[in-house]
Amino acid sequence: MMTIKLFLFAPLLVGTLLANAQYTPKFDVQGHRGARGLKPENTIPGFIMALDSGVTTLEMDVVISRDKRVVVSHEPVMSSEICLDVNGEPFTHKEEKMYNIYQMDYEQVRQFDCGSAGNNKFPKQQKMSVHKPLLQDVIMAVEDHIRSFTRYEVDYNIEIKSTKEGDHKFHPSPEEFSELVFNLIDQYLPMDRVVIQSFDFRVLKYWHEKHPEVRLAALVENTKSIDHNLADLGFKPTIYSPYFKLLNKEKVNYLHQQKIRVIPWTVNEVSEMLSMKGMGVDGFITDYPDRARKYKLTLNIQRNGAKK
Repeated sequence: MMTIKLFLFAPLLVGTLLANAQYTPKFDVQGHRGARGLKPENTIPGFIMALDSGVTTLEMDVVISRDKRVVVSHEPVMSSEICLDVNGEPFTHKEEKMYNIYQMDYEQVRQFDCGSAGNNKFPKQQKMSVHKPLLQDVIMAVEDHIRSFTRYEVDYNIEIKSTKEGDHKFHPSPEEFSELVFNLIDQYLPMDRVVIQSFDFRVLKYWHEKHPEVRLAALVENTKSIDHNLADLGFKPTIYSPYFKLLNKEKVNYLHQQKIRVIPWTVNEVSEMLSMKGMGVDGFITDYPDRARKYKLTLNIQRNGAKK
């Protein structure tokens, strides 16, 4: 395990240019599923686009295949909205459950094209033939791009997609799921560059107990009070990450009083970005990191690797 880590990071430890590579942003712009508004979601081209747009964190989702590989995907099935089948043909929403990733080996998963069909919700998204990658391949591609081009380290915000109803049907138990993810990350990244997020508080409770060194983000889409959600969780997470329309300045201030960072999702319109910034949030998750960059909310990256 240590050999792999040293191999990946040795280039970042040499030279005056990279002496300040470890960058802790005051404002954390996270590329949602990479840069979903611009490139196919949760794909290597999308993550590279996000890096080039100056994000400080890459946000992504993971599921588990039948052969216990950690696959980067928002759904535990092949989505009819964005994927074509192994023959390059569209399929219906009703047929999605035929393509349960937890019942497919990864070699089957990678035969599906999840980029050529585009996404009707994001008309500016570039269409391209691309498959769902393994998390390890994403990390290696991102770290290589960092060494070669952007020259600053980003964090990885990794969402574990699980529900009580999906246990042993669409994914392993929270405990097994979490350990598969932890063991994979541990081979490639230092844990201080990792955030684990989930709507499933069972996952966060497990990581809090077993891997307390890892930062945790509580994803929230309900209308319960902050105190109610924190009581359900049973501890204070590093990050409280609600749907952005659930926030106001008073809630942000209250969370800050609790020493909890506030990073809402998914903030796409420039007016919304500026509104969230005005409320004092610590960052946001967006499908359009290029829009955030235009208003100087992201890092301004030069192609030669220097930071402006």
